[in-house]
Amino acid sequence: MRKSYWTPSIIPNDNDQTVYLVAEDFGKLGRAWREADYEATDLETVIEDLLSGQYNNPICVVAFNTEERWSEDVSEDVARELRRRCDLELRDLPSSIQDFVERHEDRNRGQLTLRLV
Repeated sequence: MRKSYWTPSIIPNDNDQTVYLVAEDFGKLGRAWREADYEATDLETVIEDLLSGQYNNPICVVAFNTEERWSEDVSEDVARELRRRCDLELRDLPSSIQDFVERHEDRNRGQLTLRLV
């Protein structure tokens, strides 16, 4: 019997799709990449899931595109977008993502100052 060393690829077949995965801290159980439905790895779905409490203690968000052969930690961009959406809706950040946003948002954000005339 002939042995085959070929294994199926885990790379999505869609040619040019950027995938976003969230790493989460499960405390004593450790840290892991969260399992995600193939159709739920786009940026908008990940942001909506973060805002709706689907993640309890996210660590980082990484984007990768296998067609273009790149990956990048996009946690700062995601944190900025989460803050922006909550600000627009005049609501507080959900407690499940508050640490994530504070840890990753742009350090130059600072508080706006009003000029007294």
